[in-house]
Amino acid sequence: MDKSMNQAQQTIKVLVIESGGTASSHSDWLGASVEVATVDSFDEARALLANGQFRYVIASPETFSLETALSVCRPCANLAAEGEGVGIIDAGGELVWANCRLLRFPEEVCDFTRAKCAKVLASETLESADGDSDQPQSLRFTLRRPDGGVFELTATPVLDKDGGVRQVVAVVRDATQVRARQEKLAAVDHAGRELVRLDQEQVSSLDTAERLALLEQKIVRYLHDLMHFDNFSIHILDKKTNKLEMALSSGMPETVEDFDLYALPEGNGIAGYVAHYGRSYNCPDVSKDPRYLKGLDEARSSLTVPLRLNDEVIGVLNVESNQLAAFDDQGRQLAEMLGPDIATALHILDLLVVERFTTTGQLGSHVLAEVTEPLNDIMTDVENLVEDYIGHDDLRHRLNRITNYALAVREAIKRVTSPKGGVLGHRPTAVRRHDPILTGKKLLIADDEVMIRETVRDVLASYGCEVQVVENGNQAVELIRNQRFDLVLSDIKMPGRNGYEVFAAAKDAHADTPVILMTGFGYDPNHAIVRARREGLAAVLFKPFKVDQLLGEIRAVLHTSSG
Repeated sequence: MDKSMNQAQQTIKVLVIESGGTASSHSDWLGASVEVATVDSFDEARALLANGQFRYVIASPETFSLETALSVCRPCANLAAEGEGVGIIDAGGELVWANCRLLRFPEEVCDFTRAKCAKVLASETLESADGDSDQPQSLRFTLRRPDGGVFELTATPVLDKDGGVRQVVAVVRDATQVRARQEKLAAVDHAGRELVRLDQEQVSSLDTAERLALLEQKIVRYLHDLMHFDNFSIHILDKKTNKLEMALSSGMPETVEDFDLYALPEGNGIAGYVAHYGRSYNCPDVSKDPRYLKGLDEARSSLTVPLRLNDEVIGVLNVESNQLAAFDDQGRQLAEMLGPDIATALHILDLLVVERFTTTGQLGSHVLAEVTEPLNDIMTDVENLVEDYIGHDDLRHRLNRITNYALAVREAIKRVTSPKGGVLGHRPTAVRRHDPILTGKKLLIADDEVMIRETVRDVLASYGCEVQVVENGNQAVELIRNQRFDLVLSDIKMPGRNGYEVFAAAKDAHADTPVILMTGFGYDPNHAIVRARREGLAAVLFKPFKVDQLLGEIRAVLHTSSG
């Protein structure tokens, strides 16, 4: 029983269309495992195929016609009904048969197919695919429509027994999405390379604010024009605090800045989750995702991808849409593809700072190493002379001054070559200077760097200013609410409230209070400088700045406000 069933399962059924033929004559050469049925015409074959399953259909060259065969073999007629369009063009250049898919294509596509296949039929020479075979190779053509549609045609000639081209089989594929994806990938790759193309000549001609503006302009343009991301934000990961700091945003409400986000898997939104695990997160419906923290008004879906630099997560890109499931796998892949370039672009200014500070620190170490020994020799010799000239007070005072000078030289080298950003060119002095613009003015200095606070305080105090200093934004806002200041000088990045919040508090308390913001080399989270300038920011100081620059900006601001 099992043996007979296996034998039945292994039997191959073949239908032969041949006038005057017999099944037995074909069984002899096809073998015992082949069950042969023979018919005289295609009409008989069509009836037989309707009631039975055949693995192969064999027809003699005299009776074979591809369009007739396709009409008989329904599985062939439905070939690629959901994919490629298939058609047959005869020697007269007419479309004699087409499957449903081809007929559903625009009429322009069918006309294009007929025209190209007619050229193939008219060709006097058709090279074979391998150079030896009688079957000529397929020819490929592309149609680009004004609406952006792209169709690819493969035309394969069918030869008769004499080697003449009787028909052409046309296979047409709608390649619009595939081509669009390829072009998008190429565009994203090009954009990524352009994004980080800030050569030395270009950068050297720009000041710090212009460099930052150029970098942000590139990122916003590529995300908006290329990716069609209209509402997005970029957070940078602070490795020391594990906090996600807002770097820039476009189309997002100001409320997104109210969240204190950390790179943690729970309790810090989708951004914290992505920054922690380093994996993209596509949220098709924000109303059903407990990790989502409200950002865009009426947001329906979001996409968040990690920003990597040398395989290390340095931040996240978050995109939101007011449509459900607005982001597909292709959008995610493209965002991931552009992510490393965004990370590199964002990091360029920081790399310049690190390079400069590192070089400066190395220079300081080398200089100190060279001068320390001779300075120590000078101070040792001076101390010996002082001991030798006991009783000569005047000479001893002069020798002590030499020692102090040597110490001052060593400290000056340390200060000038220090890799820390701050106020350059300042020497503490107890001399009180009178300045009609500065003297008597009440100023508030807010900065979490001790050196900045103390240096700026000492400089301004020497000009008769009444200066109060605080180390974080919360303290600054509290003082602003309870006291009136002639000028507020605030760092942008501080614990608690940031510089923009200090600026906003000052304007809220007294609209005419001028505010100057300070920031490290190009650091401008939340577009603080851009936003504050629109709302009346007096000036910006980029660290490290010189004392003359500090005094010049403060004098200009106070003079304008008093006038």
